[in-house]
Amino acid sequence: TTKILTGLLVARNAALSETVTFSKKAADSVEDGDATLSIKAGEQLSVEQALSGLLLYSANEIAYGLAEHVSGSLDAFVDQMNEEAKKAGALDTHFANASGLYDANHYSTPYDMALIARTCFNNPTFLQIDSQETYTIPPTNMTNEPRTFSNRNKLLPGLDYGYAYCVGGKTGYLPEGGYTYVSYAEKDGQRLIAVCFDSTSDDRFFDAETLFNWGYKNFSK
Repeated sequence: TTKILTGLLVARNAALSETVTFSKKAADSVEDGDATLSIKAGEQLSVEQALSGLLLYSANEIAYGLAEHVSGSLDAFVDQMNEEAKKAGALDTHFANASGLYDANHYSTPYDMALIARTCFNNPTFLQIDSQETYTIPPTNMTNEPRTFSNRNKLLPGLDYGYAYCVGGKTGYLPEGGYTYVSYAEKDGQRLIAVCFDSTSDDRFFDAETLFNWGYKNFSK
C-alpha cells in the first residue's frame, strides 16, 4: 500500500510518455519472494507502463526505478514521500523506501493511509492507471516477450470479487505486517475509502465491501 504514494508522486511529477531507464540498483533491489516483473538493468519503459506495473502488479524494482526517475535517488524520493504524507495530514507515518519493504522505520496507520489515499483519489492520472483491470507491457529494448498481468485489486468490477462501485485500490503484503488493502469506491457521486490492515489474503476484499456497503447505507454527502 506504500506504493499508492509512490504512484501519486510519479503521476504528479512525470509525463506518462517519458522514458524510464532502470539502473542496476533498481534491477537488483528485488528480494526473494518480492513481486517483480524481472526488469533488467538498462531496460526502458514509459512512465505509463512503469506505473501500471507498480500499481497493478506491485513490482518492487519498478518502485525503485520510478523513484530514481522522479527525484534522482531513492533517498531524495523518500524525503518527498514523507513531506507529502505530512501535507495529507498523516500523524503516525514514516516512509523509509518507495516499495513498502520491511524497515523498522517504515510504518503507517489505517487512518493515515486513508488520508494519503484521499489525495491519490483526487489525482485523475493516478486513478486512470489504478483502475485498469489488466495491462500489457509490450516488448522492450531488452526483451522480446510482452508482459501481461491482472490488477491484484480483486474488488474491481471485472475481477474475482467484483464490487460494482470499486474504482481502484492497492493490495499489500509483508510477513511482518500481514495482508493490507486500500480501496476506493464511488456511488452516485459519493466517494468512500476503505483501509484494511493485518487481514488475510482474501478477507480484506470482503471486509472492504462490507465497509463500503455500511458507508453508503449510513452516510450521504
